[in-house]
Amino acid sequence: MADPAFLDWPFFDDRHRDFARRLEDWAAGALGHVDHADVDAACRDLVARLGAAGWLAAAVPEGGAAALDARMICLARDILARHAALADFAFAMQGLGTASIALAGSPALQARVLPGARRGERIAAFALSESEAGSDVAAMTTTARRVAGGWRIDGEKTWISNGGIAAQYVVFARTGEAAGARGLSAFVVEADAPGFSVAGRIATIAPHPLATLRFDGCVVPDVNLLGAPGEGFKVAMRTLDIFRPSVGAAALGLARRAMDEAVARARVRRMFGGVLADLQLTQAKLADMAVAVDASALLVYRAAWTRDVLGRRITREAAMAKLFATEAAQRVIDEAVQIFGGLGVASGATVEALYREVRALRIYEGASEVQKLIIARDVLSQAGA
Repeated sequence: MADPAFLDWPFFDDRHRDFARRLEDWAAGALGHVDHADVDAACRDLVARLGAAGWLAAAVPEGGAAALDARMICLARDILARHAALADFAFAMQGLGTASIALAGSPALQARVLPGARRGERIAAFALSESEAGSDVAAMTTTARRVAGGWRIDGEKTWISNGGIAAQYVVFARTGEAAGARGLSAFVVEADAPGFSVAGRIATIAPHPLATLRFDGCVVPDVNLLGAPGEGFKVAMRTLDIFRPSVGAAALGLARRAMDEAVARARVRRMFGGVLADLQLTQAKLADMAVAVDASALLVYRAAWTRDVLGRRITREAAMAKLFATEAAQRVIDEAVQIFGGLGVASGATVEALYREVRALRIYEGASEVQKLIIARDVLSQAGA
């Protein structure tokens, strides 16, 4: 572990510290080079290995929603992202793709899909975004209407992580109980459901399995409805409240790795009769990076602690954690590339890969601009109260 001092903070219990140290040891031995040439195969392999080793139990706990521990999820993403970003992705999507089921699914539905996801045998996905409805969920146009024995879903989803390799998708659609976000519902759609198809795959600067999904008269049974009709937005927000701080944790892990790489490089790179680390400009960069890392960690683990210990909604705290940590990680990694110089932009360099990996974190699960709106509205609401 690069610097385990943060585990001594009062946000953690001994079980969190033990979990972090065991995962660190496993990741150091099991996560060497992850081949991105076949990203689907790599993700399937990582999910299977994470499941077999028992780590997915932190994202898909046996106790269901009541057992979800935000601090454990954040620790896992912090550690995994530092070792291999795709391993973090594999872990996080299993949690994001099943949390809504754990929160609002019937006992029968939970029993059917959660154990396999926990063991790494069923890959999960969360299908919320559309081409014109990303951060603005209320603009969703995918529809679901009642038919004999269930619901018929029509429309498209895009930018869906694990699209094309998932066994099941949590899909949000407009059912019309009310205007805007209050008229949405959530469903579980199996990958082999008639009327469901993968319309296309999406290539990104940091390879991940992403796809556009199409629903053309896709009928799902009533038991696959999560919660009651019209509760989809509530289900989505409860899920994101748990996982949004963990996006900050993933960014934190990427930033920690970038700082480790930058420090190691600065100590050996010869320049002007000494090494790069002797120069005050380099020292100033490293100081800024260290402050950004610790400040990010404080916000991430404060949010997770507030959710776990105080048991209240953490919309504001989660937004702050995601906003600050993702923006800070972008700056830290950019400075690491600068310290590496030309080698920092060479294909295959660690900091070059980190540079590509971190960029999407400022967009998905609510872009930075949306997080600012969430925070500002809470500030204004508190002032009004």
